[in-house]
Amino acid sequence: MANNILSTPQNLQVLYEDNHLIIINKRPGDIVQGDKTGDTPLSEVVKEYLKEKYNKPGNVYLGVVHRLDRPTSGIVVFARTSKALPRLNKLFKEKDAKKTYWAIVKNAPPKEEDKLVHFMKRNPKQNKSYAHIKEVPDSKKAILDYRLLKHLNNYYLLEVDLHTGRHHQIRSQLSSIGCPIKGDLKYGFDRSNKDASIHLHARKLVFIHPVKKEKLEIVAPPPKDPLWDACF
Repeated sequence: MANNILSTPQNLQVLYEDNHLIIINKRPGDIVQGDKTGDTPLSEVVKEYLKEKYNKPGNVYLGVVHRLDRPTSGIVVFARTSKALPRLNKLFKEKDAKKTYWAIVKNAPPKEEDKLVHFMKRNPKQNKSYAHIKEVPDSKKAILDYRLLKHLNNYYLLEVDLHTGRHHQIRSQLSSIGCPIKGDLKYGFDRSNKDASIHLHARKLVFIHPVKKEKLEIVAPPPKDPLWDACF
């Protein structure tokens, strides 16, 4: 990811932290879990941060609960204990965590607000998911709601509530209604962003704390750039 400032233990954007979990505002370009690139994943950066902050000898426990695509920014939750991890996993699996995203798109959506229902089929070779109107073999149902929040100069800011968590779901579904996300070459935007990010941001997460049982509402500021800044 060229030109990107990646997260380090020193510049980590911590949105919430207690004994059970830690919530990070991921930068575009951060990779949540290790993969074939061999780049240092965010999970390792967070471990290093915790190790330094609490002066912990030996290994630090950290459980990965969910992921965001590498070019996407926003909220990522990690478990700090083996007690919290299965509870958080269950919460996300059973859709008890309400996820809201912001997406900056090139074209005005067909309606100011709408529910999109598609059947997503993933092509692992291309690392891409296709949104079909009707069910096709090996597809999974994908549902989101969007609403138009703001008309920027040449772009539109959409708020997206995710009801299912499919591979590249928002990117593929918005592209299928003629609204590819800025910078998302893979899903039909005409050019990539200089830093290889896309203008998709996990903005808000609401869920019940798995141990304390209190409601958490986390909001993450988008990355600093003129287009995101214009959204406020």
